[in-house]
Amino acid sequence: MAVQNVAPTKSNLLAVKEQLAVSTNGYELLEEKREILVRELMHLVEKVKLLEKDIDKVIADAYPAFKRMLLQEGTEKIERISHVVHYDFGMTEKKVVIGGMSFSSMDVVMPEKELFYSLLGTYSNTDETINKFFELLSLLTQMASIRTIVWRLAAEVKKTQRRVNALDKLIIPQAKETKAYIESVLEERERENVFVLKALKKKNKKS
Repeated sequence: MAVQNVAPTKSNLLAVKEQLAVSTNGYELLEEKREILVRELMHLVEKVKLLEKDIDKVIADAYPAFKRMLLQEGTEKIERISHVVHYDFGMTEKKVVIGGMSFSSMDVVMPEKELFYSLLGTYSNTDETINKFFELLSLLTQMASIRTIVWRLAAEVKKTQRRVNALDKLIIPQAKETKAYIESVLEERERENVFVLKALKKKNKKS
C-alpha cells in the first residue's frame, strides 16, 4: 500500500491523523448501517418466500377450479361473465423507511368483491373460481410491492458494502501507512537534531 504523496511535516501529520479518525468513524457507521440493511433484507426475503408458498398454494387451487368452471359453464358463458366483471384498483406510491433510509414502493388497494352477474344459471364453482383469482391477485400485488423494496434495498446494501470495502482495504490502511511514514521521518529528524545539538555542545566545551 503506497503512502499518500504529502510532505512529512507536523501539520500534515495532524491532517492525516484527522483523516484517519474520520475514516475510522465513517467505517464503523457504514458497517453498522450495512448490518442493519442486511438484517432488513433477509427479513424481507423471508417474507417473499412465505408469499411464494401462499401464491403456489392458491395457483394450485385456482387453475383446477377454472378448468372445472369451463367444463360446467362453457366458454361462451364464461366470456359473457368476464365482460360484466369489472374492478377498479387504487395504486399509490408509498415510502418505506428501513434502516433510516426511505425507499419508494407501491401500495395497491384491493376493491371490495361484488356480484356482477345473476346467481341464476351459474354454479357455485364460478364464485369459488372468482374468489381464488381475487385472492391470487391480492397476493401478487403484495409480492410486487415487497420485491420492489427488496431490489432497491439489495442495491443499497451493495453500494454500502463497496464504501465499507474502500475504507477498510484502501483509505484507512493508506492513512495508517502515511501516518507511520511521517512519524518515522519526524522522529528521525528529531534524533538528528538531538545529535547535532550534542555535537555543538561538545564543540563549544572544547573551544
